[in-house]
Amino acid sequence: MNDLKQQISNIIEGEVDDSPEVKEFYSHDASMFELAPQIVAYPKNAADIKKIVSFVAENKKNQPELSVTVRSGGTCMSGGAVNDSIVLDVQKHMNAIGDVSPTKASAQPGMWYRDFEKETLKVKAIMPSYPASRDLCTVGGMVANNAGGEKSLQYGKTEKYIDQLKVILGDGNEYIVKALNKSELDAKIAQNDYEGNIYKQLFELVDNNYDEIKNAKPHISKDSTGYHIWDVWDRETGIFDITQVMVGSQGTLGIVTDVTFRLVPAPTHSGTLVVFLRKIDDLGDLINKVLEHKPATFEGFDNYTLMLSFKLFFYFHKTLGWAGLTKLAFQLIPDALMLFRGIPKMVLLVEFNGDTQDEVRQKVHHMREDLKPFGHEALFEEDGGQDQAKKFWIMRRESFNLLRKKVKNKHTAPFMDDLIVPPQTLPHFLPEVRAIINKYKLLATIAGHMGDGNFHIIPLMKIEDEKEKAKLEPAMHEINELVLKYGGSLSGEHNDGMIRGPWLKDMYGPAVFAYFQTVKNIFDPENIFNPHKKTDSDWQFSMAHLREHF
Repeated sequence: MNDLKQQISNIIEGEVDDSPEVKEFYSHDASMFELAPQIVAYPKNAADIKKIVSFVAENKKNQPELSVTVRSGGTCMSGGAVNDSIVLDVQKHMNAIGDVSPTKASAQPGMWYRDFEKETLKVKAIMPSYPASRDLCTVGGMVANNAGGEKSLQYGKTEKYIDQLKVILGDGNEYIVKALNKSELDAKIAQNDYEGNIYKQLFELVDNNYDEIKNAKPHISKDSTGYHIWDVWDRETGIFDITQVMVGSQGTLGIVTDVTFRLVPAPTHSGTLVVFLRKIDDLGDLINKVLEHKPATFEGFDNYTLMLSFKLFFYFHKTLGWAGLTKLAFQLIPDALMLFRGIPKMVLLVEFNGDTQDEVRQKVHHMREDLKPFGHEALFEEDGGQDQAKKFWIMRRESFNLLRKKVKNKHTAPFMDDLIVPPQTLPHFLPEVRAIINKYKLLATIAGHMGDGNFHIIPLMKIEDEKEKAKLEPAMHEINELVLKYGGSLSGEHNDGMIRGPWLKDMYGPAVFAYFQTVKNIFDPENIFNPHKKTDSDWQFSMAHLREHF
């Protein structure tokens, strides 16, 4: 038993493991990176985490390599869940639901979102910012990355649904953070203790640089880069809300131990228009036309994902069961016949909600009628309910998992996986993206949130091959420059981690990047929490830790 394992085992109730197979499993998430931890701890409660954080804080001076990274579902695509020191897996024990009402629900960070939603649906409510990986992710990961997904077009991202958080900070104590009015903020600052000092420093930062910080906010519908300091302090309302920098911080500022979400009523009825687009030349114009109808959801995926879904059809029994798979097979017969006439370049899913099924059918039908000018480019499948469209929703939601698990000899390389631009720029932006993909001869799947202009482009590569590895930096540089040229963001949902953190200064400029560094220093001056991510990331370090074992 190594010394660190013994020391942590002595102070917590949960288990600690340093076996080679466990360290190998936790050395990677869904990203391209690989960092083997010294130990993996499974805290049973917040008290265990407090003890571990206190231990690291007390020993950091003599053991500067000590740090803590929290892990839950392990689906982070930016490398946010790997660390070469201590990894805390909160999914094993800290996965309980708390109070649930039609407007709010609380849960521990390790709870699977799929289980959380089962509980909220009992009161006819949902937390709508779930990602496409809804069956694979936990609520803690959603908070850490400021998740968004298919419902974000209508509802926004996770940051909008945080009522309060319980967070363990660098002193090893647990605090409740939530929106405060000015008098409550003044009271916090007047405490003149560890917590009060954080409030004092953060308020001074955002108030003294108010206009510059507000103007730094990306002008797009969603963003998961940097620290969202522009949403912390609002002079007009007098509201100061630390949750807005905790959400999306990837565990770099503290460790969330409990989340209270605000909920919205679950949609009563919904229906989908499925568009099979033969050519992508007019995709940008079509997207803008669809947005005029204000759909609840607007998703899409490319022809490679579609064909992969057909090829690996039996994989879906894991999601549907054998009975559901049989039903799906019969529903796909007309679509299989359609494929003989030519594979569509894109499959688009336009969903509408309503109070009645008739209302939904009318919305879907009117959308189809308005797209008739694109008729020579597209085929349409109209579904006033969701039975026929369900098969395509499954393909969309499982698209990344299919690639991650089933493609042989090549591996998913998420380095341009989350770009977002204003939708009105898409007619010009998309052809330039395709040109870069072709220039570097990348085999890339495209899926994403068409209505937000948020695309998930995931090349399949042998990143352990030096020639393939050499493509990463120049291709990413060109993609990032293109995104910024069109006023976009490097990440709409997947966050910075080890892949986009090194490019934050390019996106925001040195002054705003320095503000981000100040935020990190206010909360975590000793760099206890999740190093090598966001403002602490370094491109050479990231490239030196590309995954080699698959």
